[in-house]
Amino acid sequence: MTQHSRAALESAFQDYQDEVDRIAGSGDWARFADLFTEDATYREHAYGDFRGREEIRSWITRTMTAFPGSEMPHFPIAWHVVDEERGRIICEVYNAMHDPGDGAPHGASNLTILTYAGDGLWSGEEDVYNPATFLRATKRWCGVAREHGRMTPEAEAWLEAFGG
Repeated sequence: MTQHSRAALESAFQDYQDEVDRIAGSGDWARFADLFTEDATYREHAYGDFRGREEIRSWITRTMTAFPGSEMPHFPIAWHVVDEERGRIICEVYNAMHDPGDGAPHGASNLTILTYAGDGLWSGEEDVYNPATFLRATKRWCGVAREHGRMTPEAEAWLEAFGG
């Protein structure tokens, strides 16, 4: 049994969401790692496992400042569950991409499992998703961006590398 109450978990999760919104808005993804303990683990099924705050910092900065991560300004939560017994939050995150010109939503969802350590810090995160779903969503985004003259050179290079 964890020592964190439901209220504490809910509050910490809201703080996490608020900080991710601020980070995404500023583009300062290095700050994301500061949401975790020094010895945190981060499991990302497509990219691998990262151990410790500095490995998380290096990976998240590299990933979210390059296409397609650089086109994701919002990460709304569709739903979440509080697992008091394990001190976890399980949620569905929608990785929203900038409007490529058609006004329709573009992006893909993943499940995230956060483990709370206390004092506003998380000891672990695991992101679970189908990489093929993200690939298809990003290719669709590129097609719409191209149609509307909003394709960036970085997106063009990505599309060429991943089967455009």
